[in-house]
Amino acid sequence: MSHSVELDGIGMRFGRTQAVSGVSFTVQPGEFFSILGPSGCGKTTILRMIAGFIQPTEGRVLIGDRDMAGLGPNQRPTAMIFQSLALFPLMPVWENIAFGLEARGMGRAERRKRADDLLHLIALEGYGDRMPGELSGGQRQRVAIARALAVEPGVLLLDEPLSALDLKLRQHMRAELRSLQKRTGVTFIYITHDQSEALAMSDRVAVMSAGVLQQTATPRQLYDNPATPFVARFVGETNAIAGRVSAVGDGMARVDTALGPLHGRAQGAVAIGQAATLYVRPEALMPGVGANTLRARVGRMDFEGAFALIHGQFADGAALTAAVPSTRLADAPAPGTDASFSFAPEHAVVLADA
Repeated sequence: MSHSVELDGIGMRFGRTQAVSGVSFTVQPGEFFSILGPSGCGKTTILRMIAGFIQPTEGRVLIGDRDMAGLGPNQRPTAMIFQSLALFPLMPVWENIAFGLEARGMGRAERRKRADDLLHLIALEGYGDRMPGELSGGQRQRVAIARALAVEPGVLLLDEPLSALDLKLRQHMRAELRSLQKRTGVTFIYITHDQSEALAMSDRVAVMSAGVLQQTATPRQLYDNPATPFVARFVGETNAIAGRVSAVGDGMARVDTALGPLHGRAQGAVAIGQAATLYVRPEALMPGVGANTLRARVGRMDFEGAFALIHGQFADGAALTAAVPSTRLADAPAPGTDASFSFAPEHAVVLADA
């Protein structure tokens, strides 16, 4: 049975270092919830507080509406998968999966049946008698997940479990993890620094920076409606154009920039006279003149298959990145030329500078 997880103003201090500060969010039962942020932002510290390996210096962790204060990892309805996987190399796969059940007093025959059921769930039926060293990286990953699920946790905690895999295997395992989570209904809390992982797999994502929670939202909301400058720059590629707000109305804002006046959606508290930045995604920029027109010197074009990335530089020295679909490459400006790019106001976001 899956459980909810609530963090109520939790903080963690190591000596003089405040690793996590005042973080609050609620994970719903059966949700795939990711915590996204750069290295050192506090995301693994949060996971360890949920698991019970460390106790928060402030705030509360509640799992299934029960306060976890003073309870260690073995007393919580959680299981954790580490980046290293930590499979036992001298145990066959089925014993690795059933390891936690032996400590609970389950007999050998029952443990083997449970392990075989889980091997069927993770599409490794018949692999029970193999050794971990005989498996591929993706197969070992699935065995680690099965071992965690064997003890029937209400919450599964995953600390960057795909980071050691190559790109193709990571992409494959994303789909497998998402499918497995939906089949089991277990609450997943997933730690990653990879934006594409978080956006592809999660129901919701919490973005962290320097121990502070920046925003919690669905992947689409994070991408389209970033709440802070950090989220706008960290989640996905963007063009950031600095200026000052000269008009606000009907949910839109005009920003006077070194490249001319530009219009976008006003996000959060934006007032006339404020220093602000307009953020526009590469795919929103199209070659040609339009409602918001930018001039730039094109440096190079990287062909990516379905689209090409055009890299250039604005007159003020800021970098330009535009994504042009392959079907429109005939319209793309040549490297070394000056070109115009335009975007619709509704495809840009204006945020007050922090």
